[in-house]
Amino acid sequence: MDIGDDIDDAFALALLLQSPEIEIVGITTDWGDTALRGRLLERLLRETGHAGIPVAQGIATPNPTPFTQARYAQRGLAPAQPPPDAIDFILREIKRQPGQITILALGPLTNIGAAIARDPAAFGTVKQVVMMGGSVRAGYRKSQYVPVRPADKEYNIASDVKGAQALFGSGVPIVMMPLDSTQIRLDEVERNAIFGHGSPLTDAVTLLYHQWIDTYQPWSSNMPSLFDVVPVAWLLDPASCPTTPLRIAVTDDGLTREVAGKANAQVCLASDQPRFFNTFMQRLLAAPQKAQ
Repeated sequence: MDIGDDIDDAFALALLLQSPEIEIVGITTDWGDTALRGRLLERLLRETGHAGIPVAQGIATPNPTPFTQARYAQRGLAPAQPPPDAIDFILREIKRQPGQITILALGPLTNIGAAIARDPAAFGTVKQVVMMGGSVRAGYRKSQYVPVRPADKEYNIASDVKGAQALFGSGVPIVMMPLDSTQIRLDEVERNAIFGHGSPLTDAVTLLYHQWIDTYQPWSSNMPSLFDVVPVAWLLDPASCPTTPLRIAVTDDGLTREVAGKANAQVCLASDQPRFFNTFMQRLLAAPQKAQ
């Protein structure tokens, strides 16, 4: 995950940490300043009782997007030893449990592309990749009450086209949540319930949210879009985002096109928002889960 730029990653991680049926084998940082992202995760996991979850450092890249939650991250602890390499970590865990590992891809596909390039046979034994990314029949929009725009270049895909092309050509099972189904906004009632809940986890998310709001960036809004939370909710309740088999081609300029041919992804084109919020809100407002 590329936690620290937009705020949806923090909400996605909060839902994961509140879902004991999911064993978090580890978290890899992705895109931009991956070392600082690791410090953000170190602090959040330590302060919420989940310090035992391994964090591996992904490939650092240029990143034009503001690291809005850098102040929180800078107060995390620097690792005493160099953190594990994300590519080594991903491939080691896949080999350790072939056919059992789900990769939840919540950022540009740089680490995944590198893992495929290094050992395509090992990567081919992953159970599935569940991802937020792409735009199939609908693009970005400010509100559900405005007309649907044509498909756009979505950030996660367009940031690393070669990584995305490698994944969609890999033959592994892919569950894809594009812009079509992930532009779910967190309204004031839900925000207030989360921000006033008072658990260590909701307190951490609240602080990250306010740092996100308090930093200049082009998508600033009091009402964040929960893009990255949708694939997590799908893991918990697949009916929250029903999928359709499609063949997706990633163009060289970063579009995800629906093309003829054998399906290479299960794609959610529309979310069941009441089901989504039922899962999301009940989990975040439940008693804190024990460390995993």
